[in-house]
This record gives sequence, structure tokens and C-alpha cells, in this order.
Amino acid sequence: VLLIILLAELILLILFFVYTDKVRENARQDLKEGLVLYNTENNADHCCGVTKPDDWSSIMQENVVPDSCCQQLHLNCGRNASNAFWTHGCYDKVEQWVDDNKHLLGTIAMCVLVIQVRILI
Repeated sequence: VLLIILLAELILLILFFVYTDKVRENARQDLKEGLVLYNTENNADHCCGVTKPDDWSSIMQENVVPDSCCQQLHLNCGRNASNAFWTHGCYDKVEQWVDDNKHLLGTIAMCVLVIQVRILI
């Protein structure tokens, strides 16, 4: 059973690096679907929406953005079109973090695999 889990982890690790573009596209789609839950992340990373602030239009049913998209955060600032909003989407920030840390993530995954192999032997 542990050997099967080990092989599955190894296969997933390899697939992650081989199909990076597909992983990115799926992540972008998942973020769009989870946009409502994503609201709190915007301000910390100085971004708005998944790809751009307009992503919120379909969610909010009007031409407004969450207050967390405002560069100067205050109550109902997302309803005022004259306010300055973060103009780039948050997906780019997430993608950049994963890209910057993929070797670390891969190393951690490989260490877990090595530990599991050592336990099996």
C-alpha cells in the first residue's frame, strides 16, 4: 500500500513539472470560480481580481470592485469609479510565487519521497 502511494506521489511530482502550462491554466480557472472567496487576498498582494479588476463585474452584477481592490483602503471605496484600484490581477502574483519557489516545492516533495522510501526499506 505504501509503495502504491509512493509511486502515485512520484507520478504527480513528475506530471507537475511536465504539464506546468496545464497546471497554470487550471489554476487560473479555479481562481476565477473561487473569486468570491478570493476577495481577502487582493489587498495583501496589491492586486485585484484574477486577471484584472473587471473579473468582479460578473460576480458583483454591477460595475464595482471589492474594497480590497482600492489602493487607498476605506469603507465603500470599491463603489467609487474615481478611486485608484490595483490594476493587475492576483493570478500573476500566485504564478510568480509558485515559479519562484517551484524548486523548493520540488525539493520538499522529493525529500518526502526519500523519507518514505527509507521507511519502506
